[in-house]
Amino acid sequence: MQYRRSMPGRHARFLLAPLLLAAPALALAEAPATVAIGSLHRGGAEAAPVQVEGVVSADFRAGLGGFYLQDAGDGDPDTPDALLVQADADAEVPPGFGPGMHCQVSGELVELRAGADRLRALAPARIGPCRAAIPVEPVRLAALPQRWEPLQGMRVRIEAPLTVTGTHALERYGELTVSFAGRQWQPSELALPGTPEHARLAAANARQRLLLDDGSSQRNPATIAYLGGATTPRVGSVVHGVEGILERRHGSWRIQVERPLQLQAAPRPQPPRMPGTLKVAAFNLENLFNGDGRGGGFPTPRGAKTHAAMQAQLAKLVATVHGLDPDIAALMELENDGYGPDSSIAQLVDTLNAGGAQWRFVDPGRGPGSDSIRVGLIYRADRVEPRGAPAVLEGGPFGARSRVPLAQAFVRKGGKRDLVVVANHFKSKGCSEATGADADQGDGQGCWNALRTESARRLHAWLQTVPAGSRARRIVLLGDFNAYAMEDPLHWLHGEGWVDAFAAARVERPYSYVYDGLSGRLDHALLSPALAPALRGAAEWHVNADEPDDAGYAGRNEPGPWRSSDHDPLLLGFDL
Repeated sequence: MQYRRSMPGRHARFLLAPLLLAAPALALAEAPATVAIGSLHRGGAEAAPVQVEGVVSADFRAGLGGFYLQDAGDGDPDTPDALLVQADADAEVPPGFGPGMHCQVSGELVELRAGADRLRALAPARIGPCRAAIPVEPVRLAALPQRWEPLQGMRVRIEAPLTVTGTHALERYGELTVSFAGRQWQPSELALPGTPEHARLAAANARQRLLLDDGSSQRNPATIAYLGGATTPRVGSVVHGVEGILERRHGSWRIQVERPLQLQAAPRPQPPRMPGTLKVAAFNLENLFNGDGRGGGFPTPRGAKTHAAMQAQLAKLVATVHGLDPDIAALMELENDGYGPDSSIAQLVDTLNAGGAQWRFVDPGRGPGSDSIRVGLIYRADRVEPRGAPAVLEGGPFGARSRVPLAQAFVRKGGKRDLVVVANHFKSKGCSEATGADADQGDGQGCWNALRTESARRLHAWLQTVPAGSRARRIVLLGDFNAYAMEDPLHWLHGEGWVDAFAAARVERPYSYVYDGLSGRLDHALLSPALAPALRGAAEWHVNADEPDDAGYAGRNEPGPWRSSDHDPLLLGFDL
């Protein structure tokens, strides 16, 4: 599981406190001449009273502490013709005030803090008189504009389709991340970190990204009005005809949306059907902790908070494994609680076998490792059998940081050719305690990249010693490497001859994880040169990464495998 940055509360994110000047006087001694709103965006005039007039284009007094006023324009295409007017829900306004009213407003200009951004606004001494008028016609955009700045505060309508790229902030902040250019990719999934191409991809992502917001500062809103009662969309869904007020807050251009979206939902995929005589899967379970294994011991340090929640989690994980139908599966983020009948891995296997299957787990005797989570291997005893003893790689980078790898040789029932399956889970990108070379180097690889690279080197050297007993050197490395495809650990392993199974299977743009609206692979399958010719196919089942958080067991608990974890499982087919 990749570290997710904490985000401040919405009351902090949308605090609109003046940075310049004292609050204006309650009344102006003499009304100033009316000026065009665009002229106020050129600078100056902060110290003097000003008067503007225009049509109220949006009323966010209850949600954001202000409303927008837009006039007919000053003829300058480089300045916006709209302005935020500070006013809360209790502000004194004329009767019938609201969008579509033409109003005169007098007051003083202030700058408001919105994270690293500043909003120029009018702190009013007087609102009115007002009269009914024709509502503001939005600026229609058929494509991504060259610059957003001339449209700030104005009503816009985006005629171009927008692709949902992230839903991570929707439940807490009412924000949906969309893009003008389809799905957005982690730059280090496609380009070497620190290169000009990596920088170009990052800049393009920022340029093509937009947030859809709910016009409110409320944290954890009960409903999102612009969804119109629909559930949170999957990543990859397409939005048409977005209309609202354009703003720049907290480092992002956003539209405060006031009407339900026209959503074209991305379909949920069927389980992959894989050619070959032997199928191998890998799956990060996102912290399967089962308390004391007898219904008690909750809440646990990770995972489900109650026994009922754990049962719901387990049902989703089982539905995912049954859907994949592998012969062998490498698992990550199992509770490290032994191999007895009450352990998490034993309970998972028992539940998988409830329908008559013959799942078993590999027992290396202890651990592996001392972390609170570990990797594991399970297999169908009616299809394959382990050959020789399991092996683990302890110490060095696999001490207190990266989880200990677990290797086991298997052979298909009635077969002769074996392969070694190695389950892996490298250190995450979270920066807690990271120093020196393990600190974030600013190249896009996050923290602990040096440790992950050393883990890759140690893993490769270990496998040259044939630890699991197979001298045929048919080996597959599976799991959560917490590194995208072009980052140092994977780039180094490729240089040593390990073959990316998805590249070998010619899968275009694979991904297993969506973080902050960017898609990529933290989960990989690497084949030894001796095994690569036996590969018949590779696929990810996108049951998790594209799904919203609230579809999981701790939220709406959608029936089936949907959001059983935060990582997508992968499936490989071999013919041995």
